[in-house]
Amino acid sequence: MAASPAAVKSRGASKKYDAHSAKAGGKHAPADAVIKKLKLSDDELLHTYQQMLDIRHFEEQCNRAFRAGKVGGYLHLYIGQEAVSQGVLHTYKPGDQALSSYRDHAHCLILGSDPGKIMAEIFGKSDGVSRGKGGSMHLFDRDKGFAGGYGIVGGNVPLSVGLGWALKHKKDLKDNRNVCFCFLGDGSMNAGGFHESLNMAQLYELPILYVLENNKYAMGTSVERSSANTDLASRADSYAMAHSKVDGQDYFAVREAAQEVVDNMRRHPAPYFLETVTYRYVGHGAADGPETQSTYRNTEELEEWKKRDPILILGGVLRARGILDDAKHEAMDKQAIEMARQAAAFADASPVCTREELTQDVYVD
Repeated sequence: MAASPAAVKSRGASKKYDAHSAKAGGKHAPADAVIKKLKLSDDELLHTYQQMLDIRHFEEQCNRAFRAGKVGGYLHLYIGQEAVSQGVLHTYKPGDQALSSYRDHAHCLILGSDPGKIMAEIFGKSDGVSRGKGGSMHLFDRDKGFAGGYGIVGGNVPLSVGLGWALKHKKDLKDNRNVCFCFLGDGSMNAGGFHESLNMAQLYELPILYVLENNKYAMGTSVERSSANTDLASRADSYAMAHSKVDGQDYFAVREAAQEVVDNMRRHPAPYFLETVTYRYVGHGAADGPETQSTYRNTEELEEWKKRDPILILGGVLRARGILDDAKHEAMDKQAIEMARQAAAFADASPVCTREELTQDVYVD
């Protein structure tokens, strides 16, 4: 007998994630040990902190632009999840490929795309990375190795198989192969294409790192209400695929896990499934305001997760090492704010697409 809607609601509401529990991400080495192991210099650490601030302020600028009616299409923000994409994509090498879902601004920024062109794309302008035709959910920058954000839930996962196959069979990098990074959300886990793709990736031993950004909610539906097995990483067992879970709020935890996997994957191609346990501090989409969010999560839960803001965690490590203080943070924060402001100004000044441009990059001559 099927459970009633009320029973399902009760079942989901009865379970609560603890933002401070070890179960949220598993055990990992202390930050100082990771820094020593990976030989991260002070300059690299400060760059990571600056980049995290850049992403946060870029997203906040996007949110203001959406409220002002400047965004062409819809908008999904990444606020709270910054450590995931950074920790993974800091293992990137030229020739690698990355795919994301529709929450894709940070991935594109980390890989080096111009912030102004990203913002112009979000505004639907001609100077955008996809010439204004894709908008926020379909950023694309071939030169930077970003194979796109995708608006269909789980739609990027099957594409990773094709990219992984191509990378495995490149003839010029047999001893140091390129890899494909495929970022997906927890909502993708119940899509049929996800399961078909993981089966093929494992069967063909493709160099694909599947990065699950488990932010607890697929739109407004909690993991408990949509997944019978809430240990999402364990689903990779069905395909004999290696997997692990990591604290997605801690840059060093993500970086250590990703670096080890990617280094091994370059030598011995095989897929891997990494679940990063993270949290978005904003709604699913820009129109998902506080009133809507109150129907699926409470303020106490949000405030508890904000205590583990990735900026606070990373900043705390840098302060303990003596390379960050209030004055340094203030200067870096102002730099990030100015970067976002200039990106918005560039987007404002960018022209809209002409009628003649509509078929450019669509049809082959």
